[in-house]
Amino acid sequence: MSTQTVTEPSRVVGTHRSAEVSPTFAPIPFSRVVAVEARKTFDTRSGFWLLAGIAIAATVATASVIVFAPDSAQVYGSFAQAVGFPMALLLPVVAILSVTSEWSQRSGLTTFTLVPHRGRVLLAKAVVAVAVGVVSMLLAMAIGALGNLLGAAINGVDPVWDSSVGQLATIVLANVLGLLVGFTLGVLLRSSPGAITAYVVYWFLLPTVFGMLAAFQSWFADVQGWVDFQYSSTMLYEGDLGATDWAHLGVSGLVWLVLPLTVGVLLVRRAEVK
Repeated sequence: MSTQTVTEPSRVVGTHRSAEVSPTFAPIPFSRVVAVEARKTFDTRSGFWLLAGIAIAATVATASVIVFAPDSAQVYGSFAQAVGFPMALLLPVVAILSVTSEWSQRSGLTTFTLVPHRGRVLLAKAVVAVAVGVVSMLLAMAIGALGNLLGAAINGVDPVWDSSVGQLATIVLANVLGLLVGFTLGVLLRSSPGAITAYVVYWFLLPTVFGMLAAFQSWFADVQGWVDFQYSSTMLYEGDLGATDWAHLGVSGLVWLVLPLTVGVLLVRRAEVK
């Protein structure tokens, strides 16, 4: 009986080792990461009610202007300002929860296993948060426009459209910047209660402190626009910004937004996910 020798490709033949081909996998497309993050924003109960609360708040603000504002204030600018205030409070919370949910709900272990490059995940979250903010503001402005038409019909006057497209665009920009501040705090702290508390301090306490400092210290009044990001971004609600106003917004945004977000991204990339 003769014996046969089976030669395996992986064994050494002479002085050469056969090449082993390792499987390759295509990276997950960024569009799919964005789609997943968008679905996660709407799937959670808190996210759903926050987004629903934006529409409810815009409706309540519009109705309040119709009921309580005098006839002379029944103009579209009044509706836009009334709608913009609740947006400035709710949209940053949506951005905060989009980031901190990975740690508070312990889904980060799965997310960062499927997409090891954490920077791509954070970028997708930022894209979704900004898109939600812009769409929410457009929806709120549409509700305000309906309120302006309804208020004019009730009062028997012609509707007054006293806000230009440029002014409405700067209002949207102001709310998006506030949303990004919330996003930055979420990236830095990675805790929902901590980030929301920090944003409340940023929104309510810091303007009071900086306002008192500017009122009693002339040197700070001269430089407030360069160091107070909220003061600079609030000018967007008034429209017609000059070159100096845009410079204030850029420099203070670099200090309060760009640098902290960069530090936060570096921390997230090295943080241990439990």
